[in-house]
Amino acid sequence: MNRIENLLSQCQNNRKKNLLISACRAAIDAGKYISRKLNKPHDITMKGAIDLVTETDIAAEQIIIQTLRNDFPDIAVMAEEQRESHFLTTDQLWVVDPLDGTTNFAHGFPYCAVSIAFMNKSVAEVAVVYAPFQDELFTAIRGSGAWLNNRPIHVTRTRLLIEALIGTGFPYDIKNCLHGVMQQLQSLLPNVRDIRRAGAAALDLAYVACGRLDGFYETHLKPWDTAAGWLLIEEAGGMVSTFSGEIYSPFYPEILASNGKLHQQLLEHLQ
Repeated sequence: MNRIENLLSQCQNNRKKNLLISACRAAIDAGKYISRKLNKPHDITMKGAIDLVTETDIAAEQIIIQTLRNDFPDIAVMAEEQRESHFLTTDQLWVVDPLDGTTNFAHGFPYCAVSIAFMNKSVAEVAVVYAPFQDELFTAIRGSGAWLNNRPIHVTRTRLLIEALIGTGFPYDIKNCLHGVMQQLQSLLPNVRDIRRAGAAALDLAYVACGRLDGFYETHLKPWDTAAGWLLIEEAGGMVSTFSGEIYSPFYPEILASNGKLHQQLLEHLQ
């Protein structure tokens, strides 16, 4: 775990340190498994018209859950592929996306991530996002900064929207919300340097935290898509809110994340 030594040195809470170590180990083990499965035949099940899950999602999720439960049997786990866990309301909760970017993965497009967050009373306190194909480990503990492979990361200082590179995503039920999505694109696209749609919200948020994107927005998301990225961005000096500028919660389906300096400008276009 030499990739989190500097972050651990910044934290004085031993329980949070142990939470981070467990989440990192779970994410890396799951990521190694995912890496071995890219470009292999997949058993694909459809959860919706374009929303799919592979056998690798399910296996990676089991790897993560086993590690987290072995280390912290007292903490409940909300995981994407365990539908019964989606209704958990306990104060302390792991929020897990075993393979964010499943569509990318199923097509051999190596842009996906494992996302794990520890939440206490709906506030993310520990975050891990691991991109297995780039071998990049993004980590954060509330109050101790955000880190990438043992070096501190920060959001950009971009102030002009026309100089900004913005990420976004499209919801699975795009047919039902196409008009709103296109309205936002039509408003924003002519006023920024460019927009990227890479297909893995957790990793997109990590990219805002480390300065590769200046901002990100998407709607119809779930807690496992954003809980870890939310903390990464705030600890990297950025800002996260709803499209109306209200305080963010991963249990709310829309997110606007930015370097802070662009936030109000982005809000005006998204509204």
